[in-house]
Amino acid sequence: MSSCSNNACGCASSAPTSARQEEKALILDIPKMDCPTEETLIRGKLEGMPGITALDFNLMQRRLTVTHQLADTAPIMNALNALDMAPTVIGADGEATRQTVFTIGNMCCPTEETLIRNKLSGTRGIVALEFNLMQRKLIVSHRLGDSASILAALRAIGMDAVPEAPTGATPGEAGKPTVPSRQRWMLGIAGACAVAAEAIAFASGNDASLVVVGLALIAIATGGFHTYKKGWIALKNRNLNINALMSIAVTGAVLIGQWPEAAMVMVLFALAELIEVLSLDRARNAIRGLMAMAPEKALVQQADGSWKDVDAKQVLIGSRVRVGPGERVPLDGDVVAGQSSVNQAPITGESLPVSKTIGDPVFAGTINATGSFEFRVTAEATHSTIARIIHAVEEAQGSRAPTQRFVDQFAKVYTPVVFAAALLVAVAPPLLLGQPWLAWIYKALVLLVIACPCALVISTPVTVVSGLAAAARRGILIKGGAYLEQGRLMQALALDKTGTITQGRPAVTEVVALAADGTDALPLAASLAGRSDHPVSGAITAYWGSHPTGTTASEISDFAAIAGRGVKGRIDGQWYYLGNHRLIEELGICTPEAEATLFALEGEGKTAVVLCDDTKPLLVIGVADTVRDTSRQAIADLHALGVRTVMLTGDNQKTASVIGKSVGIDDARGNLLPEDKLAAIAAELATHRVVGMVGDGINDAPALAKASIGFAMGAAGTDTAIETADVALMDDDLRKIPQFVRLSRRAGAILKQNMALALGIKGVFFVLAVVGQASLWMAVFADMGTSLLVVANGLRLLNMLDKEERVTPAARPPVGKPA
Repeated sequence: MSSCSNNACGCASSAPTSARQEEKALILDIPKMDCPTEETLIRGKLEGMPGITALDFNLMQRRLTVTHQLADTAPIMNALNALDMAPTVIGADGEATRQTVFTIGNMCCPTEETLIRNKLSGTRGIVALEFNLMQRKLIVSHRLGDSASILAALRAIGMDAVPEAPTGATPGEAGKPTVPSRQRWMLGIAGACAVAAEAIAFASGNDASLVVVGLALIAIATGGFHTYKKGWIALKNRNLNINALMSIAVTGAVLIGQWPEAAMVMVLFALAELIEVLSLDRARNAIRGLMAMAPEKALVQQADGSWKDVDAKQVLIGSRVRVGPGERVPLDGDVVAGQSSVNQAPITGESLPVSKTIGDPVFAGTINATGSFEFRVTAEATHSTIARIIHAVEEAQGSRAPTQRFVDQFAKVYTPVVFAAALLVAVAPPLLLGQPWLAWIYKALVLLVIACPCALVISTPVTVVSGLAAAARRGILIKGGAYLEQGRLMQALALDKTGTITQGRPAVTEVVALAADGTDALPLAASLAGRSDHPVSGAITAYWGSHPTGTTASEISDFAAIAGRGVKGRIDGQWYYLGNHRLIEELGICTPEAEATLFALEGEGKTAVVLCDDTKPLLVIGVADTVRDTSRQAIADLHALGVRTVMLTGDNQKTASVIGKSVGIDDARGNLLPEDKLAAIAAELATHRVVGMVGDGINDAPALAKASIGFAMGAAGTDTAIETADVALMDDDLRKIPQFVRLSRRAGAILKQNMALALGIKGVFFVLAVVGQASLWMAVFADMGTSLLVVANGLRLLNMLDKEERVTPAARPPVGKPA
C-alpha cells in the first residue's frame, strides 16, 4: 500500500482503508476572507492540523469548505476565531447546526461583545457567534440539544439575555428602556453624596473625615454597583475592559485615601455611561423607526364580502385590502380599485407623492394621502419591501467595515500596552529612583482610566450605522459598512443604458406625414400595431390612445408578420404595411422624402417605423427609449464630484453616442454583449482603483459582480435587487448615486475625525498623567467625554439634509479626488 504524502490527513500509511475515519465536509462563510492574503493565513493555520484532509477556497463567495475526519469541528472553529475570521457554518455533514437568537438588553458596546466572545468561544457545541450591537442581538450557531447552557453562561457574566422565538422578535422588543428608572434614582443619590463629600472635604481640608468617608462610600456603592459587578465579571474572565479598569482605579484611589475623588470619579463614569447608552439608542432608533412604519393591522375583505381588521402578519397573498385617506399601507400589493396619491418617501425617498391607479404597485409603510383605494396583496408581511429593507440594514450593521476591522485589531494591542505602562509607572520610579509610592500609584491609576479604547472602538459602528440609516431614509439601501466606506473612493461609474439612463420603455417622439392623406393614417398604424406584441408596436398603440382622434380601431383581415421587417394586413380591402426601412426598400416604394426622414431619425438614435400602402409611404413614426428626467442632473453631479462616467449598452454605437452625448456621459460604448460589459469593467478597474456599475437586468449581473460597488435599479419592485446588489436605489433615481458618494465622503471624514479625537485626547492625557498634571476625574472626563464626543460626531450623519450644496462643473476636481 502506498504511503500518505500529506501528514494533515491524520492517518497512518499502514492503516487499511476500511479503518480510516469517514471524511466529512464543513462549509463555512468567512466574511473577513477578502483576498489571497487571508487565504494564505488560513492555510497556514489549518493545513497540518490532525484530521483535516483538504481545504477548498472560494474567495468571490468568501466560502471555505473543509474536508475533515474529526468527530467535533470545534478545533477548526477555534483556529479560525483565533485568526479573527468570524466564521459562520453554512452546512456540515453529521449533526445539524441550529441557530438561537438572543436579545441582550445590556449589550451596548464592544466591551460586552468581547466579554461574551471570551466566555462562549471555544465552548463545546458552539460553532459561531454573530453580534448586532445596534439591535442588541446575539446569534449563536450551535449543536446543542437546547439553548439552556448558553443562556446560563450569558447570565453568569451578567448579561440579561432573552432567547427569541424562532420567528424572531417583534419590533418593539429591542426598544425597551436601556436604563431602568431605579438605576437613574440610584445615580442621582450617588451624585448628591459625591458632591457633598467633595464640598465638605474642601471646606474642612480633611479628605478622610468620617462624614466624607461615609458619603463617599454611599456614592461609590450606589453609583458604582453595576460598574463593580461588570468589572468583577470581566476580571474573572481575564478581560481588561473599561469596567474592570475603572473598578481597579476607584479601589486604588480609596486605598490611598482619595475618598472624595474616588466617589466623584465613580459617579462621573456612571453618568457618562448613561449618556453614552442614551446616545447610542438614537442610532438604534433610526433603524427601529423603519420597523414601525408598517401598521400591525390591515382592513381585509372576507369571503362574505364584509371587511375586518386582521393582523397584517396573518394576511395571505391574494387577499383584498382597503386603505383609507391618511392611513399607512400595511402590505405590498397592486391597486385593483380606486385611486389616490401615495407618499412613498419612507421606502423610495421620493419627495413628492406618487399617483396610484388600477394596476400600480403600492408598498408597505407608505402613506396614503387623500383618496381611498383597494389593493391585492402580492407579498406576505415577512417578505414585503420594508421587511426586506429592514433585514438588509440589520445584516449591514452586523458586517464590519474595513476601518472597524483595523480599530478592533488596534484595540487588542492598545489596552495591554497602556496597562503595562501603568504598572511600570506605579513601581519603577519608587523602586529605581526612590520616588514616593502614593504619588506614582495615583499617576498609574490615572493611566488605567484612559487605558480602555472604548471611544476609538465605538466610534466606527456608530458612524457606520448612522450612515446606513441616513441612506435608507433617502431610499438608498447600502448592504454593508464596507460599501459605505468605499463609495468615497469611487473614481469611475459604468452605467447600463436601457432601464438605467433611459426609461426602458420605448415611446413615440414624432409623427411625420409623407403624403397628403398621411395625416389621417395614424389610426391605421395603431390598428396594425395593436395586433403585434413588439415593444415598438406597443409604443405606437399607447401614443394613439393618448392622442384620441375620435376614430376607432379598424378591422384587420389577413394579418401577418413579416420576419425582420414588420407586419401587414387588409383594412377595407386595401393592403397596409407597418415596418422598418428595409420593408419599403423591398416593396420598391421608397421615396427620396421618406429616405431623408428615415435617415434623420436614425441619425438621432431613434427607431423609425413606416406606414405604407401598395404604392407609397404614408407616415413615418419615430420611436425612442426616452432618457429619464433625472439622468442629466445625476451625470452632472457625478462629474462635479470627480467621477468619470461610462455607458455600456447592447444598442448600436450610433444610438449609444446620441444618448451618451445628450446626458453628458464621458464615454459611450455600444454593441456590447454581457461578456463585453464584464471586460469593460475589468479594463476600468485596471485604470481606476474603485469602479461602480449600475444596472437593472440579469444581463448586467456579471459586470455588477465584477465592479467594486454594484448599484441596482428597480429595487422597490425586485426581490433579487435587494438580495444581490451592494447598493439598491429604491426609486430608480440615478441622483441617489451622487448622494451616496457625498454621504460616503462625509462618513469617511467623520471616521477620520473620530480616530484622531480618540487617539489625540488619550495621547495628551497619557503625557499629562505621567508628568503629574492630570487627576482621576480629569481622566474620566477625557475617557468618557471622548466617547460621548465621537458618538455625537457619528450621529451627525443622521441629520444630513436631502438638499445639499453641489459642486459646480466649473469647480470639477481631478477624477478620483474627493470634492
